Amino acid sequence: MSDTILAIDNGTQSVRALLFDRNGELLAKAKVEIEPYFSVHPGWAEQEPEIYWQALVDACSALWGEMANLGLNKADIAGVSVTTQRGTMVNLDKGGKPLRPAITWLDQRNSKALGHLPKLHELAFKMAGAKDLVERYQARAQYLWIASNQPDIWEKTDKYLNLSGFLNYRLCGDFVDSLASQVAYLPFDYKGLKWSAESDWRYRLLPGFKQELFPKLYRPATVMGQVTVDAQNMTGIPAGVPLIASASDKACEILGSGGQSDDVACMSYGTTATINTTSKKYIEPIRFMPAYPSAIPDHYCSEIMIFRGFWMVSWFKNEFGLREQAMAEAQNVSPESLFDELVNAVPPGSMGLMLQPYWTPGVRDPGPEAKGGIIGFGDVHTRAHVYRAILEGLAYGLREGMERLEKRNKQKIKLLRVSGGGSQSDAALQLTADIFGLPVERPHTYETSGLGAAMDVAVALGWYSDCHTAIAGMTRVGKRFEPTHETHITYNRLYNEVYLNMYKQLRPLYRSIQDITGYPEKS
Repeated sequence: MSDTILAIDNGTQSVRALLFDRNGELLAKAKVEIEPYFSVHPGWAEQEPEIYWQALVDACSALWGEMANLGLNKADIAGVSVTTQRGTMVNLDKGGKPLRPAITWLDQRNSKALGHLPKLHELAFKMAGAKDLVERYQARAQYLWIASNQPDIWEKTDKYLNLSGFLNYRLCGDFVDSLASQVAYLPFDYKGLKWSAESDWRYRLLPGFKQELFPKLYRPATVMGQVTVDAQNMTGIPAGVPLIASASDKACEILGSGGQSDDVACMSYGTTATINTTSKKYIEPIRFMPAYPSAIPDHYCSEIMIFRGFWMVSWFKNEFGLREQAMAEAQNVSPESLFDELVNAVPPGSMGLMLQPYWTPGVRDPGPEAKGGIIGFGDVHTRAHVYRAILEGLAYGLREGMERLEKRNKQKIKLLRVSGGGSQSDAALQLTADIFGLPVERPHTYETSGLGAAMDVAVALGWYSDCHTAIAGMTRVGKRFEPTHETHITYNRLYNEVYLNMYKQLRPLYRSIQDITGYPEKS
């Protein structure tokens, strides 16, 4: 009987092949590390599409070995789905071959429009206060940069796909993708959950831009195709296994964490730190910033993000944490356990050290001039204080996002569910509960993105009637953290009296830094 599900999770730093059962238990796992990007110019971030595909192949090969050791048979796989990082774009020629390296979501280059909006459009955007929205889209849309700077490449481009679409194509031989994976600078109608009509203003920015460049879209939890013999020969996934639409990695994380309402906020402590609520209503988290498609069909995720997020933790470990990493190897323990000791050795509030986590500007807020900031240094502070201040700064930033979501949703948030790599730190989750003043729950599995993809498969296969029943059957709470009243009072004052004032006080200085140094690059 086919009763297992294969989920492929292509994140920023690794590709994981994950085998789940119908109860949401992770049966086997294989992980292949990848370089997030290479850069041939400051601010650029690219990766060869074949690197992603080969990592998928290698992860599957390693998974078969793990399954054999456990007595599991790949012939029992009932369905497969792919969830990937968002906004990493691939150009393919008519033969389906990549034309250039993929421009990843971490890329910071700016482009210019080759076409022009009609005057009435420009006037309408200006009157709506959305002129900067158009400018931001023009600057960040990777296809505009390619068409402007590599016109020969763009001329040969037959399909322009998210990374998810590229991997789906390699698996089933057709240009198909989930509508819930289209989180990128594309002419996608986020409210209507479909490609925008070619009369949309975004097509005017590049003459000749057509819908036919994009894949056919499917609702989450529906069959897009079957694994081909060619894909079987490379990956080992049995030919004929249904390929199911799921969603982007963040949307799948939310589903895998059990997020299905606007009074439960799902937070991702990953490379990008995010806080999301889920609703059947289309609610923009910030004016003119779209609500993204949910992994639950016909639902939306209102999201606030901090782009560098828990990348900052990796940065700290690489730059200042070599001692703990060496000690962990010598003691045969995880480095995270020793870093938790660093956090717990410092009092809440890091003795006044306050961090603003804007190592990379946001989509719309904070602005393009934003930079990271740390204030309050004294001679008592050590790297342990800096490490705790990073965790606190991320939590402050996400709490600010939560308060925006509450205003937009007109709904108070009662509970936090946290997933992603940073969620494995008890110290990080306890200080999160203390800063928010809310209970925090960690899901039963670390692999919530893969689990969310598997849940969409389970619904498509008819194992569950819908995603809500799949949440009840496949997700559980692993550990719960309650806020400490006295600590919350301390954090509340630091948040309201210091953190909320930092950006507006530092913003003029950030603008001066940008003007003097040229970094970040102006659009």
